[in-house]
Amino acid sequence: MSVDVWAPRAQRVRLRREGADDLDLIAGDDGWWAADVDLADGERYGFVLDDSDAVRPDPRSRRQPDGVHGTSAHVDVSQFTWTDHSWTGRQLAGGLVYEMHVGTFTPEGTLDAAIGRLDHLVSLGVTHVELLPVNGFNGVHNWGYDGVLWYAVHEAYGGPDAYRRFVDAAHAAGLAVVQDVVYNHLGPSGNYLPEFGPYLRDASRNTWGMSIDLDQDAVRSFIVENAMMWLGDYHVDGLRLDAVHALHDDRPRHVLQEIAEAADALSAHLGRPLTLIAESDLNDPTLILPREAGGFGLTAQWSDDWHHAVHVALTGETSGYYADFAALEALPKVWTRGFFHDGTYSSFRGRDHGHPLPAEVPTWRLVTFAQDHDQIGNRAEGDRLTATLPPERLAIAAVLTLTAPGTPMLFMGEEWGASTPWQFFTSHPEPELAEATAKGRTEEFARMGWDESLVPHPNDPETFRRSKLDWSEHLSDGVASAPHRRLLELYRDLARLRRRRPELTDPASASLTADAADGPGGRRYRLGRDSLTVLVNLSAETWTVGLTAGDVVLLTTDAGNAVTEGALTVAPDSAVVVGPPLP
Repeated sequence: MSVDVWAPRAQRVRLRREGADDLDLIAGDDGWWAADVDLADGERYGFVLDDSDAVRPDPRSRRQPDGVHGTSAHVDVSQFTWTDHSWTGRQLAGGLVYEMHVGTFTPEGTLDAAIGRLDHLVSLGVTHVELLPVNGFNGVHNWGYDGVLWYAVHEAYGGPDAYRRFVDAAHAAGLAVVQDVVYNHLGPSGNYLPEFGPYLRDASRNTWGMSIDLDQDAVRSFIVENAMMWLGDYHVDGLRLDAVHALHDDRPRHVLQEIAEAADALSAHLGRPLTLIAESDLNDPTLILPREAGGFGLTAQWSDDWHHAVHVALTGETSGYYADFAALEALPKVWTRGFFHDGTYSSFRGRDHGHPLPAEVPTWRLVTFAQDHDQIGNRAEGDRLTATLPPERLAIAAVLTLTAPGTPMLFMGEEWGASTPWQFFTSHPEPELAEATAKGRTEEFARMGWDESLVPHPNDPETFRRSKLDWSEHLSDGVASAPHRRLLELYRDLARLRRRRPELTDPASASLTADAADGPGGRRYRLGRDSLTVLVNLSAETWTVGLTAGDVVLLTTDAGNAVTEGALTVAPDSAVVVGPPLP
């Protein structure tokens, strides 16, 4: 086999292995170095650059047993025995996504422990489980967005073998796996890539640090081949691409288009759908338009506008970027048109923002949610909606999420109204980095108008421990309280309704209607999906609504909501789904 590495900044590159003399690699074209050598599965190795005696991990390392500063361990991809040969995948259309952080999903915080909870996701009606980043980062626990070794699976989660076991088990349970990947920046500790070559633009920065240098062919290949590693070697069904607006690419063929083209080719070869979901702050449909229409050809993109509109409607919070979504038309607009900011003025940004979403774009191409890791974890206290909303409004959040025109996504624990926060946590070994991170967080919160004194220190181990789910709240453990149980049953009923009613997965935006009105002490919404209507009463008084002949109540969050003489009474702080009965 050949060992190779891109290191155009080095004049000499040696391969160092345990129990063997250093081996000089041979310089090739365009900064590549290579040598013919056989590495055994699990064998430790690293690279020594120029006259230094320091050993650096392989930039494409699959495993780091001693962390990101240690030597790499070779992973023989042929050694794992897969059992998912009959797996044909799942398309995103009609799906239900569940966002999970491995380290806080279970008490153990491992991929193997997460396997033991897959039955819960199946019973909930989930189709796609989305893992927050698992790549190698410094420290023991972290959100995962400070990764420095993109090809490695974090050792504390179980490393690459546990990852393959998880994907294999998910497929056996009928669940697709979506992996969150970060290609827009590298973490601050353990990033040795600049010693090898110009991976970063030294004079260009984004929110998290120096930008990735996408002018370099080798860097682009580093990204595209990493994406194909997850989809190919690890049998993953899709990728969530973090903050693609921070990928500064001036080439005519954007790196996202390269990823999409490679994924399409691999999908055709494997005979199963592969999904690419972008997180973007741009409200730009170019990401998901087909390539023949001038787009990048990605499958879907997150919609923060949907989250903001729902959050403001339910909580009344209007600070920071929520201010624009206080408008009465915000929720109806995201229901019918996808983006709220589609060229409109954004007071938070101080400029016009976004572009219209073409009517022909299927509605499921927007991933929509009432809670996610960012919108919870980037709050001062990491508080979920559970901390501020009564059970009645948590139930309304469930109805809005699972009847939405987009592809619904849940954040772990949302389905039973988890009481645990999900806070921003790190485990930086370097004290100065830990303090700099904490300072940066408080400065961010100041802009949102939040009390800085409420912000827990990210590096405090208790911040991480507080963020772990408490499964004793969950019904299957036998001790769930009534509010947790009722909410979980509601989510299951809603997921079942989505599967039974084609109106709730109809991709045509032409079938959508919405209007809103101010009621006594709150708003009322009438949201249509073809022949189905979702009625939401956030006012302080009962709302009486006339029904179309033949319509029945399909789901309600309040047993008092009833039909009398062709009219429906909707109680305060409740939601009802009405429509014709199934034949």
